[in-house]
Amino acid sequence: MTVLNSIELEGVSEEGWRQAALEALAEASKTLRNIQRMDVIGTSAVVRSDAVMEYRTQVRLTFEVEPA
Repeated sequence: MTVLNSIELEGVSEEGWRQAALEALAEASKTLRNIQRMDVIGTSAVVRSDAVMEYRTQVRLTFEVEPA
């Protein structure tokens, strides 16, 4: 039987929302194994002086729990 777990993260990038999502995945991959899915929950941006300073992407990562 397979058991799945999920976590929600927020990636940050100065390049765009896609890159922010990839940053979240890259960081999570350092400590999680068997990541099977990434859902984009939302996006936002930090704006200063009428310009986007950083992009933020909220993601949910689903991964398989390893048997004991």
